[in-house]
Amino acid sequence: MSRKVRIGGASAAWGDTVHGMRQLVEAGGMDYIVGDYLAEVTMAILARMKAKSDTAGFIPDWIDSVKPVISRIRDQGIKLITNSGGMNPLACRDAFNEMAADAGIEFKVAVVTGDDLSDAEAAIRASGRPEMFTGAGMPEAFRSLNAYLGAIAIVRALEAGAEVVITGRVVDSALVLGPLIHEFGWAEDDWDRLAQGSLAGHVIECGAQGAGGLNTDWEEVAAGWPDMGFPFVDCEADGRFTVGKPEGTGGLITPETVAEQIVYEIGDPASYRLPDVVCDFRDVRLVQDGPGRVAVTGAKGRPPGPDYKVCGTWHDGFRTICTYLVAGGDAGARGRRMAEALVARTERLMREQGYAPYSATSIEIIGAGDSYGPAFRNDRAREVVVKIGLRHPDPRALDIFAREFATPAVSTAQGTTGAFGGRPKPAPVLRVHSFLWPKTQTPVHLHMDGDATAVEVSVFDEAPEVPAAEAPVIDASEDGDPCVRLRAIAGGRSGDKGDDANIGLIARRPAFLPRLMGEVTEERVAKWFAHFLEGGVSRHVMPGFSAVNFLLTRVLDGGGSASLRYDPQAKTYAQILLDMPIRVPAAWLAPDGPLAGCETVSGGRDV
Repeated sequence: MSRKVRIGGASAAWGDTVHGMRQLVEAGGMDYIVGDYLAEVTMAILARMKAKSDTAGFIPDWIDSVKPVISRIRDQGIKLITNSGGMNPLACRDAFNEMAADAGIEFKVAVVTGDDLSDAEAAIRASGRPEMFTGAGMPEAFRSLNAYLGAIAIVRALEAGAEVVITGRVVDSALVLGPLIHEFGWAEDDWDRLAQGSLAGHVIECGAQGAGGLNTDWEEVAAGWPDMGFPFVDCEADGRFTVGKPEGTGGLITPETVAEQIVYEIGDPASYRLPDVVCDFRDVRLVQDGPGRVAVTGAKGRPPGPDYKVCGTWHDGFRTICTYLVAGGDAGARGRRMAEALVARTERLMREQGYAPYSATSIEIIGAGDSYGPAFRNDRAREVVVKIGLRHPDPRALDIFAREFATPAVSTAQGTTGAFGGRPKPAPVLRVHSFLWPKTQTPVHLHMDGDATAVEVSVFDEAPEVPAAEAPVIDASEDGDPCVRLRAIAGGRSGDKGDDANIGLIARRPAFLPRLMGEVTEERVAKWFAHFLEGGVSRHVMPGFSAVNFLLTRVLDGGGSASLRYDPQAKTYAQILLDMPIRVPAAWLAPDGPLAGCETVSGGRDV
């Protein structure tokens, strides 16, 4: 039997439960446990924390997750790798060492630095690097500047005997790829194995999402929600791996659930760009390998090029967001009119006090169809949440709104409640400016045993783009064919990258993919999201596991903390798309057909 390395994923982001670590440790058999905590805007928040204190700027949740099981981690010989160092990985190390010392245990801890490019801001600004997705020029000042480092520094730390590796900003999958390179001795140009190792990291980097969390078919998983399982991967030297979770925990490991995690936020699946390798996931194959086990093969790789992606965040004024509950007949209409009146009222008061109008406003009536667009609006809904979002360059102008925001409950329409949080406070708007920066101008260092040593990072020229995958033959739909909701033939998962949204769809059967391709076109998706979409839509095919990924550009009102939307990260977009009516052959709905018993949709395909 070939040797396998088991790596568990204990966290999806800052704010995830701290109990994933304990679950994986108690399950036993782990060689490594990784903890992923960082998102784009998180770095700006951590930078602000560090500016207030030299001992802050990292994610304390990771230490809280380790503390209850630290003795077991030592006894089992588990190695820990985490990016919870954030903007201050050395302070994170010190806090970890103090916690371990209190338990009477000592670990050999390594720290990776070099991602924070704040000291290079002058050189970066002089280069005039445009935003890599929009072409926009650089902002006047950055709040944070962090390169997405790769796995090599983690490899060097493990080669030096580290038992705990703490990093700042690295790509999430590098937390898994690093130990695999170390354990199996993979070369830095073994592109297909690096791609498989990166895919293993991608599957478990979002914690329980890789074990059936956020599954489209939620009813199949709901009984296990109180104790969701966290995923692990059993990896082999040739790059193959299987996905599993601890026995007795909630969740579901099937090709469908793993596929939903693979399509999450990958953009073009032929060119998933990482600092160590450019991955091609189009021919990935997923096979059930026993109960609660899925085998994954087929990722391909090619050279990544000479640059790191850098995420810069910058301040662009302030925003405030508040919500109310409105109930009773025509709640949608009442709530919408109430919100419009409040915006008009406060803008008049602002003008009287010498302030400019709002730079942006957003009113969404949740429950009245606003997430689906004007064609689906139902202002007669009997229960809605009214969301008002506002932007302004001066927080004092937003304070005027804060002082007035409760007035609708006493001066407009009955049935308004839910202002539990008090006056909404202005918060900074942080936007993202992403660009490429040479690896040769990004010094990476490894800190161990009181020494800091430079880490040499190999530079490879990027390989040419690969041809697009050929789509399967598209079934021709007849106007007389019955309509069903898209979710009848597909599951999906969606997420964000800046102002762009990714929506991955996985056909429930390979035979459904041609029909999915014929019905869910770029044009129809653009029309379905026309109320949000400012850019374009592109579609990318993954024939290996019968999936497609849609990339919607400029669709999130700036995304992240810049957006005024209720959903600034496209978390709902897959579910919204799965409600699209599509035509299917009548034979599929017959008693012996694959969609027997499925509800049809009246009103036609363009509803």
